[in-house]
Amino acid sequence: MKKTDPRGTELFRGFLHLSSAIGSDILKTQGAGGNTSIKDGGVMWVKASGTWLSKAEDQDIMVPVVVEPLVAALREGDPRAEKSTDFVVAEFNSSGLRPSIETSFHAALKSPVVAHYHCVNAIALAVLKDRDAELTARMSGVQDLKWVTIPYRRPGTPLAAEIEKVATSRPDVLVLFNHGIIVCGETVEEVESKISRVTKALSVTPRETATPDIAELTAIAQGSSFHPAQDCSSHAVALSQANQAIALGGSLYPDHVIFLGTEIGVLGDGQTAKDYEAALSRDGRDAPKMLLVPNKGVLLSSTLTAGGEVMARCLAEVVGRIPEGRAVAYLSKDDEHELTHWEAEQYRQALDRGSERQSA
Repeated sequence: MKKTDPRGTELFRGFLHLSSAIGSDILKTQGAGGNTSIKDGGVMWVKASGTWLSKAEDQDIMVPVVVEPLVAALREGDPRAEKSTDFVVAEFNSSGLRPSIETSFHAALKSPVVAHYHCVNAIALAVLKDRDAELTARMSGVQDLKWVTIPYRRPGTPLAAEIEKVATSRPDVLVLFNHGIIVCGETVEEVESKISRVTKALSVTPRETATPDIAELTAIAQGSSFHPAQDCSSHAVALSQANQAIALGGSLYPDHVIFLGTEIGVLGDGQTAKDYEAALSRDGRDAPKMLLVPNKGVLLSSTLTAGGEVMARCLAEVVGRIPEGRAVAYLSKDDEHELTHWEAEQYRQALDRGSERQSA
């Protein structure tokens, strides 16, 4: 069967518009997180690894892959399903980029249009130990939508294998524990509508916090490799005892580990960032990417990329929505190690370092 190039069609333009809209909403997508796909004539167009959904209408970020051979590889445990590069339709891959590491689960899902994004409301609920009951109560508001939950698995083929188990039931919504959400549909318009309805059902009002003390943070950061977070909302992590406790309890989701690391530093009363760095240096330890200054705000490492800075905002949005006093299911040390030593994420970070720096 001759493959056709749908780019330039009204259908594809609508898909790009949906992708851009998801990517431009900080409560749904942060930096290079999330991915979308559309299937047409046996070929699936999926967001390229390391690219930003917000740029979908301005840049060539969609990569075409053949669907059935990729699904077969996933089912057979073929290692080529992990990167999916062997299934790219080279003649249409004008960007030269490689497909998202999550391409295999997009292929496994039967729906023509699939949107996966890191909704902060969904994550805040999907990290609770009693998440099943919480999600059931909230999703009762959209009873006509078929939804399932997926246990945490490393993104890539481990996650795709879990999703493939439920793919034949054609769910409308998949809530990924400690990760995010997937919304599926027959058309772009249908997916847009489902996203709107699910967003409302899962919406959580964040805790109110005080205003960050930027002047004091600037003074505390002087002479160090840290600076106050540029996005005012990012400071909320340090401006509530509940937020601090949740953030310091462990890693909540993959992108935090990838871009901000597994450790968050805390400055003591009267301690400067320069003093903190000196103490770590004496102990032969590297400085973390984020420092909390309790009741004042957040300092970020000057080595952070645009993707890293926006993850600080994501953390603030997530922890501020986790109900106070509720037990949280954090990623394990093995989960963290698996993410930090994963070549696919090292590739994504390299792309992020090479991209134009943007403010969070």
